[in-house]
Amino acid sequence: MAKINYTNALKNEYENLFKSCEITSSKFSEVDALCQSLLANKNRYEQVVQELKIPWYLVAVIHNMESSQNFTRHLHNGDSLNARTTHVPAGRPSMGTPPFTWEQSASDALKYRNLHRIGTWDLTRVLYEIEGYNGWGYRLYHAHVLSPYLWSYSNHYVSGKYIADGRWSDTAKSKQCGAIVLLRRLEEMGAINFDSTVQADKPIFIYATSVLPHGEEIQRFVNNYDGISVRVDGWPGEKTSDAVKKLFGFYLKGDPRS
Repeated sequence: MAKINYTNALKNEYENLFKSCEITSSKFSEVDALCQSLLANKNRYEQVVQELKIPWYLVAVIHNMESSQNFTRHLHNGDSLNARTTHVPAGRPSMGTPPFTWEQSASDALKYRNLHRIGTWDLTRVLYEIEGYNGWGYRLYHAHVLSPYLWSYSNHYVSGKYIADGRWSDTAKSKQCGAIVLLRRLEEMGAINFDSTVQADKPIFIYATSVLPHGEEIQRFVNNYDGISVRVDGWPGEKTSDAVKKLFGFYLKGDPRS
């Protein structure tokens, strides 16, 4: 299958989709349970990626998608660890003798995809590699549907999916939570963050002991609310953080009181 290039346009699309992603309210409890299970196995994911320099949460959500977090299945495609994979990609791992440990299989799957060669990971790269892991069929042949592998259980997906290899249905609906929906919830829970993906020309709302380039923006924002008045000086310190706490129930990130 042809590969979609990692362009600036695609990066912007991923960023905008992630920011506007809203988890379907009827799926809140299911999504939370899945995330708690992933977090319970965080150490195991971290052990696999330690030398490969890959984010643990990327492996975690792929594990959920490919084998429902089952550690007796190959990360490649959910086949049993008792033998080499039979589905695409077949014959993996090519080295060693089955049965394989989950760690052996996971390491092979990640290297097979060359994920250990990426080096620098940010939000858009994570989304790109997860979509590529499942394949580009949606973008190439059914561009009117965002991949449920990523967005199922969110406002970005209604229906449309492959019901078998090469068989498409516009009315079929995925019954599996999308990988990016899990990432979104993990970020909401504070378990992961994508701060490094924020570009230098975009606002960074954090607590500071000096003037920040976009500090005035958060101060003007909080001043729109009754009962709040802070000096617009670009220095988001205690007063600005107090205003944020009054409005949202938490201090600015980096405030020593948080």
